[in-house]
Amino acid sequence: MGAHREVRRRRMEPDARRSEILSVARRLFGAGSYSTVSTSDIAAEAGVARALINHYFGSKRQLYLEVVRQMVVVPESVSQRLPPTTAEERLSICLDRWLDVVERNREMWLSAIGPEVFGHDPEIDQIMLESDEIATDRVLEAAMLADVTEGREKLRAMVRAHGSMLRAASREWLVRGTLSRSDLHVMLTRTVLHLVNSVFPAVRED
Repeated sequence: MGAHREVRRRRMEPDARRSEILSVARRLFGAGSYSTVSTSDIAAEAGVARALINHYFGSKRQLYLEVVRQMVVVPESVSQRLPPTTAEERLSICLDRWLDVVERNREMWLSAIGPEVFGHDPEIDQIMLESDEIATDRVLEAAMLADVTEGREKLRAMVRAHGSMLRAASREWLVRGTLSRSDLHVMLTRTVLHLVNSVFPAVRED
């Protein structure tokens, strides 16, 4: 990725240093690709020795997998401190927070959900499966349905399927420009509400 900069070392706590490396890696992998970004590029941009990346992450491959995991797993903060109000308002807040994350990391998000990564890499496939379960937990928590027991697996399956639509819809927003962020917010909020309030009860009764 061009000439390497001289490493500019700054004293930081280990957790802060690790977070900074991840932030730089997320930006560089998003702007380029796994094959075009080297650990030397990341080290130079982060102002650390390349050996420190190996110390924290083991290898470029492990760093990349951690970046993908960080990008696709819905952070806990998305569903934290939700007000004791309606499911619609709580889901709306969660989606707004999630859209903030995606918008801040547009290129890496698109890279992480790109069709070229699915079905070709077992480790990434496993990260995606884990992220679907975590996202489902976040949605059910926001919708105040986390304690549902009857038909629980069907409910979780439907929310996971909604997650696939969510990824496709984000491409309509970020790549095609056919949907605005506001459009996406309305669409995703109302479809998940319809799913849990109308579709799930009908399926459970069957």
